[in-house]
Amino acid sequence: MPPRKSKAKTGPKAKEPAKEVAGEEESSDGVASTGEDAKEQIPTDPKPTSTEEPPSKKRKNAAPTDNPQKAPRRSGRGAPASRPSQEQLLHYMLSPTAQELCRPADETADLAHRGPIRTYSSSILNPYEELLCAVILSRPISHRLGLRTIRTVLNEPYNFSSAKATRDAGSEKRHQALWDARTQHKDKTAEQIGSLAEVVMERFTSGDDEDGSRMQRVREECEGDVAKEREYMQKSVKGLGKTGLSIFFRRVQWLWDESYPFIDDRTVESLRKLGLPEDGEELRELVELRWGELDTKDLAGDDDSMRKRRALVTVLERAIGSDLEGKHEALLEAAAGS
Repeated sequence: MPPRKSKAKTGPKAKEPAKEVAGEEESSDGVASTGEDAKEQIPTDPKPTSTEEPPSKKRKNAAPTDNPQKAPRRSGRGAPASRPSQEQLLHYMLSPTAQELCRPADETADLAHRGPIRTYSSSILNPYEELLCAVILSRPISHRLGLRTIRTVLNEPYNFSSAKATRDAGSEKRHQALWDARTQHKDKTAEQIGSLAEVVMERFTSGDDEDGSRMQRVREECEGDVAKEREYMQKSVKGLGKTGLSIFFRRVQWLWDESYPFIDDRTVESLRKLGLPEDGEELRELVELRWGELDTKDLAGDDDSMRKRRALVTVLERAIGSDLEGKHEALLEAAAGS
C-alpha cells in the first residue's frame, strides 16, 4: 500500500512577483524599456548661434567622389533560419541524433541515471504495451507525466510488458507502480490498467498468444477491418476513447499493416510545422521516393516493407515529440545543418 502522507512543512513565504511598471514595454531585442525612455529626447537649451557662413548651393550639392559612403552593414539577427529539404529532414529525423530533440529533459536525465531503460519514445513495443501506453497517455495528465508513468510500468521492478504480467502483478503492485511514477490520478489509472489486462486476457488473446502481448484475436475477430477493430476495442475496454485509439493505431500500424498509412489529427499539426506532408498516402510516397537516401540502419522490421512502415511511425513520433517539447524549430535547424 502507498506510504502515509506526512504533513508538509510550511516553508518560507514565497516572494510576490514584482509589480509591472506602468508604461513599460519590451523592445524588439527583448530588453525592457520604459515609455519615457522610448520617447524622443527634446533638448531644452537653445542651439548656439553659428558665426560661420552657410555653404554655397554649389558646394552643398557637390557629391564626394574620392570616398563614397559604404552601405550600412546588415545584422544577421532576426534573419530566417535556412530550411532543410524534405530529404534532409527525413534523413535527420530517422537518425539517433534527432531523438534528443524529441523527448523531454527528464527522460534524458532518467536514461543517464538508470542506463538503457525502455522508453515510449525509442523502444520497440508490442501491441499490448502500445495499448497500455495509449490508455495512460489519454488520461487527463501532461505528456511528460504520461511518459514518466510509462517508463515506470515498463521497467524494473514492474515490467508490465504483457496482459498476463499486468494482471498477475495484482492490485497492490499496480497501485505501487503508479505511486512510484509520481503521477496524477494514481488510483484511477491503476484500476484502469488492471481492468485493461483482464479484458485483453479474456477477449483479445488467441491460442498462440497466451500472455496477451500480441492481441491477435482482435485482428482475427475483425478480419483486418480497421473500423471494426476500433469499434470492438472501444466497446471492450472501459475508458478507451477516440484519442486513445488514435494513439494506438498511429503507433501499431507498422505491425498491424491494415491501418497503414495512418496519421491522426493531432500529428497533422506537428507535420505542418515541419513542412512535411499531412496526408498519410503523401507521406508514405515521400518515404518510398527517398528510401535509398534515408538513414534506415537502426529501424526495426523483418524486411524493407516493414521497415518502411516503421520509418513512417518514427517520423510521426518525432514530429509530435519535437512539437510537444517546443523544439520543432531546433529540429529544422539541426536538419538543415546535417
